[in-house]
Amino acid sequence: MTPARFDALLSSFGRLRLGVVGDFSLDRYFDIDPARVETSLETGLPVHNVTGVRCSPGAAGNIVQNLGALGAGTLWPVGFCGDDGEGFELLKALRAVPGASLDHFLRTPDRRTFTYTKPLLHSPPKAPVELSRLDIKNWVPTPAEIENQLDLALRNLGPELDALIVMDQAGVPGAGVISPAILHAVHELTLAHPKLVVLADSRHSLGRFPPLIFKMNAAEFLAFTHRGESVCHPLGDKRAEPREVLVEEILAGAERIAETGGRPVFITLAERGIVGVAPGGPAIHVAALPVRGEIDIVGAGDAVTAALTLALAAGAQLDEAMTLAQAAASVVIHQLGTTGTARGLELRALLFP
Repeated sequence: MTPARFDALLSSFGRLRLGVVGDFSLDRYFDIDPARVETSLETGLPVHNVTGVRCSPGAAGNIVQNLGALGAGTLWPVGFCGDDGEGFELLKALRAVPGASLDHFLRTPDRRTFTYTKPLLHSPPKAPVELSRLDIKNWVPTPAEIENQLDLALRNLGPELDALIVMDQAGVPGAGVISPAILHAVHELTLAHPKLVVLADSRHSLGRFPPLIFKMNAAEFLAFTHRGESVCHPLGDKRAEPREVLVEEILAGAERIAETGGRPVFITLAERGIVGVAPGGPAIHVAALPVRGEIDIVGAGDAVTAALTLALAAGAQLDEAMTLAQAAASVVIHQLGTTGTARGLELRALLFP
């Protein structure tokens, strides 16, 4: 990719209209100063004093945040939050994303806001250390009334979109946004609008999804190909790969998946880069950029999803989209103690130093 081609792609992002349907979380960081530790008079246990609280959109919300950072034109989050304090913070954070419209985002007393609370110990110049995370999840199925509203929002938005991202990350299957009915609505959109770019990512399984552009990691690839079901926790949390998967094996598997589904497939391989393939074509492997210091992988997958989708919607070739995605991931993993985002100028500086 030349600098001129990079600039042409980036400049076209501002004309694109994208929807993101899925599970939106609040990423809430508690910044803790260990020098201020106290002991509770009541329990005798340590008291960790929080000196700062930072909130940002997480999960599907972080994809929206990355799309905005890369200069997307108009963004429609399609999902829900609770009528609670966490929901207030999530809505505030989403409103701060350039180009975001919350016309199709629901706030409802029937759901709790999906929240990751991350306590971080700060001892400069060392990198922050994350303590045990505190999660808030919905543990019962999403009410049919909410599902129907999201279904209607998708159908109304369809004609307006250049691309749609489907993000399945609910902590409990059935308690989030991506239900069979929502997947059916997405499938109908692809049939009614064949030029619509639709990319899907799921912490549970893409096996139940209709034919879409699939993005997965190596562990999810193993699960998808029915040889690694044990790598995913029943509640959907990602786990480390049980064994090293050969790049050659993933290249061949990606080609089979793309041919069967009739859509491109992307498989991220962490420090080994990314594999991508279009139906009928050979799989391509793009290497990861070198690590430039300490890293924090939080949000890297969301940055890849955003960059891939924008690039494909802008008419990029597969290798161009993957190059942008790897640059976005490289920017994000070097942002410590936060849910990272990557901006166009940062990608350009990495790719064309």
